[in-house]
Amino acid sequence: MSNTNGECKETTSTEISLNLSINETTDLGSQVSTEESGSKPDAGIKDKNLEGNNRLHSYIGSHSRCTRPTEDVFNPEDRNIREEIIRMIIQYLSDEGYTASKMTIYDEANVNWHEKEERVIEVNRLKKAILDGDWAEVDKLCTKPLVKNHKSFMYAIYKQQYLEYIEYQETQKAFTFLNKRLKPLEHLQTTPNEFKDLCYLLTAKSVRDAPAFKNWEGIGPAREKLVEQFRDILNFENLDKDGYEYAPPNRLLTLLQQAVKYQIECSRYHPRVAPSVDTFVIPNALRSTFVGHKGNVKCVEFIGEEGREIVSGSSDNTLRIWDIESSKEKDILTGHESRIWDVSSNKNGSMVSSASGDGTIKLWDMKTNKYACVSTLTGHSGDVYTVNFHPGDARGYDKTIRLYDVSTGKLVKMFTGHQLSVSKTIFNPLGNLIISGSKDNTIKFWDIISGLCIRTISSHLGEVTCVGMNFNGTKLLSCSKDNSNRLWDVRTGRPITRLKGHQNTSKNFIRARFANKPLIVGGSENGVVYIWDQDTGEVLQKLRGHVGIVYDTTWNPKQNLFVSCSDDKTLKSWCYDENLPLEFEKSINII
Repeated sequence: MSNTNGECKETTSTEISLNLSINETTDLGSQVSTEESGSKPDAGIKDKNLEGNNRLHSYIGSHSRCTRPTEDVFNPEDRNIREEIIRMIIQYLSDEGYTASKMTIYDEANVNWHEKEERVIEVNRLKKAILDGDWAEVDKLCTKPLVKNHKSFMYAIYKQQYLEYIEYQETQKAFTFLNKRLKPLEHLQTTPNEFKDLCYLLTAKSVRDAPAFKNWEGIGPAREKLVEQFRDILNFENLDKDGYEYAPPNRLLTLLQQAVKYQIECSRYHPRVAPSVDTFVIPNALRSTFVGHKGNVKCVEFIGEEGREIVSGSSDNTLRIWDIESSKEKDILTGHESRIWDVSSNKNGSMVSSASGDGTIKLWDMKTNKYACVSTLTGHSGDVYTVNFHPGDARGYDKTIRLYDVSTGKLVKMFTGHQLSVSKTIFNPLGNLIISGSKDNTIKFWDIISGLCIRTISSHLGEVTCVGMNFNGTKLLSCSKDNSNRLWDVRTGRPITRLKGHQNTSKNFIRARFANKPLIVGGSENGVVYIWDQDTGEVLQKLRGHVGIVYDTTWNPKQNLFVSCSDDKTLKSWCYDENLPLEFEKSINII
């Protein structure tokens, strides 16, 4: 409900009808009928459907409905659903230790278990052969590709063998091996001068004499890193120990808990409780406006997981700290000599980092030395467009990706390969991969340990302005100046959905992010904040209030709050007002 000054009052949980939402990684039906539990639907809940539009998720603020399990919603004969049910049962039996029962289901379901088991054995044999330096066995096992990026991995293996020849001073063998094995894969080198340095080693006394290998730790540690790289690539491709497709942890139990809570909520025989099922609030009203910046606001981020404060970066060369409850400015952080392109906070909110057009990254202490700059990281040759925290590290980017040790400020590692400036980088949930978007229209996946680029996506027709990943690392979101935001399947690298409606074609960095599980929220050059359903690609809501380009948006689940920043020098937070319609309801009929 809105009051006279435009602020939104909170709605109580008993005023809201909750619908069960199934986890986004599956194809199972999205809701459970109350009739299955023997209870009747609440008399006040009407059965409403969208004409010609079946939705996987239900959202607070759209309309109340009780969906019955008809075949168009949940068809138990569907092959994908049958496989999903079997996968959940197998996962549960495995977690509970019923190994024999699990194997029986594998056999009866005609799953080619023995072939998958043989593959797992081959993977373990390959790891052991690398650690033992049994290169003949490695060559034998690698005749059948065990990973999708087979050639890149073979280049890493051959490089290890070559360096060992150099270490043992077997120059003739090294020369022959270089021409026969490494030269055909020269295009896969991890740095521009790597192959040149490999050639130089033929006349050197030690592996460490070449600049690219000055940090060579010796044969044993190098083999261990190679095995670790192989393991990371396998994890990236979601090959788990049992060889079957990925399912979220405790999948079956989670669905049962959701079903029970939903049935209690909709039953007239139980008190109206507020179960902690996944519900999605779509904001439709302005909550508050943050005023104070003297230039356009390029970026915004909640500080820490609790998100009680937000930090914003602007073209006025300052960062500002805001209290989300009062919308008041708490402090101004100065020190950068050019606009702020990106800000990031670590999980506990003790530190904030900022990336600037002055070519530096600054680290700000939010706790001990209240809002003081404690370190300035240099080394970039131009604007630093993005910065991100990883446990123990902060990262900054131009055409190269640089890893810094936060405690010392020293450069740890560089990743090169993009042809133009890197506009945005993120980490996957495991923290073993960096995903980068660039002005060269490409998206690259980097293995942190080896520095190898293990995948490149080149489908965008314009500069990539942003990349993001969902909470379990199965979907990638990218924004581009080809006027599209796209969702990708991380495991296959194939596009899933194209999100349209917004504008992103000019010289601006327009960014979008995953929000509360099924939602994606992003900015636009037309001054509107867009909210999409990530499963259908449909625009669910348009938030109007800014009078300039919306550059960035962010969402905090603890505060249940969206915040956007704009060319109009302001930040705005958004909420749900039950007395106002949602934008998308104006264009559809609800019966």
